[in-house]
Amino acid sequence: MKIALLGYGKMGKVIERIALERGHEIVLRKRSRDSFEGLESADVAIDFSVPEAAVANISAGFQYHVPVVSGTTGWLQHYEDMVTLCQKSNGAFIYGSNFSLGVNLFFELNAHLAKMMAKFGQYKVSMQEVHHTQKLDKPSGTAISLANGIIANTSYENWTLAAPKTTDIAIEALRVENVPGTHAVVYDSEIDSIEIKHTAHNREGFAFGAVIAAEWLLGKKGVYTMKDVLEL
Repeated sequence: MKIALLGYGKMGKVIERIALERGHEIVLRKRSRDSFEGLESADVAIDFSVPEAAVANISAGFQYHVPVVSGTTGWLQHYEDMVTLCQKSNGAFIYGSNFSLGVNLFFELNAHLAKMMAKFGQYKVSMQEVHHTQKLDKPSGTAISLANGIIANTSYENWTLAAPKTTDIAIEALRVENVPGTHAVVYDSEIDSIEIKHTAHNREGFAFGAVIAAEWLLGKKGVYTMKDVLEL
């Protein structure tokens, strides 16, 4: 499989190593100022760039009729536009706030726990996410996905980084040197607390999941998520 890397920072380099180990070929390593030359020869594009570049990268994939896997966060106000563009171009697209197998299992656990806790109003939910200092968006896309999983299954309506209202989920977003990613969801009452937590030890899980998603997307049309890839 010929892969275009749209974004060639730390994550891009880990994805490259794993893709090569799995027998794939890299036909484009695009940094911010590089052109899209070589994208036309790719079987699939993997976008791990920055929020400001994501829409252009994804759009270029559809323009060249190349399936796109995107793990860039912080641009989701344009997500529906990209879905529409994908459909118009008869393309293929997977966006994931996190491609780690463990995190996607954590998403499912989080939603199930939220359903269980919905009828116990004495517990108030809050979240904390910790990432490396190079991560630009706050809160993380993973934290937003976790919050949305709670909102879909409870009476909570929004998430916030500020002081929460009764129907808000408070998220604390911390940036600490050399932390790949930690997410905790806490249900707290006067009597006790229930906490679930996912801790990434390195970037390997994110990169491996992105390559697996690219392999799965090859030859397909439409818009998918990691739930489809992992059959969750």
